[in-house]
Amino acid sequence: MTESVEAVVVGAGVVGLAIARALARAGRETLILETADHIGSEISSRNSEVIHAGIYYPAGSLKARLCVAGRDMLYDYCRDHGVEHRRLGKLIVASREDQLPALTALRGKAAANGVDDLAWLDAPAVHALEPDLRAVGALLSPSTGIIDSHGLMLSFQGDAETAGAMLALRSPLAGGRIANDGFRLQVGGDAPLALHCRYLVNAAGLEAQAVAGALQGFDPALVPARHLAKGNYFVLGPRAPFRHLIYPMPEAAGLGVHLTLDLAGRARFGPDVEWIEDLDYRVDPRRGERFYDAIRSYWPGLPDGALEPGYAGIRPKLQGPGGPPEDFCIQGPAQHRVPGLVNLFGIESPGLTSSLAIAELVLQELER
Repeated sequence: MTESVEAVVVGAGVVGLAIARALARAGRETLILETADHIGSEISSRNSEVIHAGIYYPAGSLKARLCVAGRDMLYDYCRDHGVEHRRLGKLIVASREDQLPALTALRGKAAANGVDDLAWLDAPAVHALEPDLRAVGALLSPSTGIIDSHGLMLSFQGDAETAGAMLALRSPLAGGRIANDGFRLQVGGDAPLALHCRYLVNAAGLEAQAVAGALQGFDPALVPARHLAKGNYFVLGPRAPFRHLIYPMPEAAGLGVHLTLDLAGRARFGPDVEWIEDLDYRVDPRRGERFYDAIRSYWPGLPDGALEPGYAGIRPKLQGPGGPPEDFCIQGPAQHRVPGLVNLFGIESPGLTSSLAIAELVLQELER
């Protein structure tokens, strides 16, 4: 027997839950399929929990537009729904004179994205804010903050279920096909079933390419390659003497080893970039040794032996090692000509910050 539901969202990470919430609140009967036995167990729970301002992304890109819009939506949501967060602000630090031109250029890039609240600080001003920093100049981003990511996901889930959505854990999408009236899906797990839906949203994160590839009738040439970038985080034993998030000038492979704080004030450093073939969340303690020089470029007082292995996160990047950064890929009917289908590929940072804006965009794509 085939069950029927109007909309299926594959993946119960922060983006999938935001999309399910939007669909349910728009009156769509919605089912969320999640392979794991709890929500947000991969990308959504293995990151820095930073609310990004939207500084670094190319002007006009989805990442830039959705981050800036999503940031404001997220702060409003947290305030209205009691999700714990803190607008701490971030310092982007130039530790050498030769980095100052790049810092000026970064301010211009941010302005092109609509981030118009960055403040330029000279060395004395930086020292007044954070006496332990080594800096010849910095940009202060007051719109950057931190959030309880699990609390946010629980809130999204609660809103979605209040609006009628259903969550099925331990329910992987085993396969499916495109039909004339929507999609015929096979769901595995504890309670296998055949399922028909009109709308299908692939928000499976690390497995988004596999989900799209398992859908018969979908052109495999439209499924981009997936590249796994593992980021290792190390935590600080003693309490860090900082009140802001601290980011060095960006590096070619990413944003450098930065210092973020959790809501309890504990400091963590990362991520480094490690390209991998298979999912592996182990943190090699030896990788911490290379963190010390990077961190001491802006915090010379980091004590020897202070870093401890923390956790690792894995991002589904659309570019491989050495390739230029790729944008989010939100692939709707305009791109693949399949009514009712949206695939989300390469949803990494700033996916959490952008989650509510991504959900609005997906809803628009489905309603075309």
